[in-house]
Amino acid sequence: MTAPAESEGRRGPYRISTDRARLDFAVIHGFLTTAYWSPGITRDAVERAARHSLPFGLYQDDGGGAERQVGYARVLTDYVGMASLHDVFVLETHRGHGLALWLMQVILAHPELAEVRSWLLKTRAAHGFYARLGFAAPPDPERYMVRRR
Repeated sequence: MTAPAESEGRRGPYRISTDRARLDFAVIHGFLTTAYWSPGITRDAVERAARHSLPFGLYQDDGGGAERQVGYARVLTDYVGMASLHDVFVLETHRGHGLALWLMQVILAHPELAEVRSWLLKTRAAHGFYARLGFAAPPDPERYMVRRR
């Protein structure tokens, strides 16, 4: 299987890119080690997850041509039937500007993801946010099963 084409979006000083070479794992790991869904995750695990997903980095241009990562999300998918969303975040200093919504809109409109039939995500605190994007509780939860380590 070939990797999906790189994709980008721009809004003001911000850019979203699927280019793995741009990912700043110090930023991503730093955030995820404190997130409720991945406390203490190792940097190796963060990098491995990104390698086996379609990652979306959110970057801010500093005005001098350099970029710094300010957000992230990754999608696990077969590009047809199912996609699951993971590790979505915008750094606290960049919240309140609609960046998380924009990041999600870019993800859902990505040419290789736009026709995926079912999306899955797990959240403890952002149900209202994801509902605005069309996510809802599964209509048939009795059909879903989970296996945990």
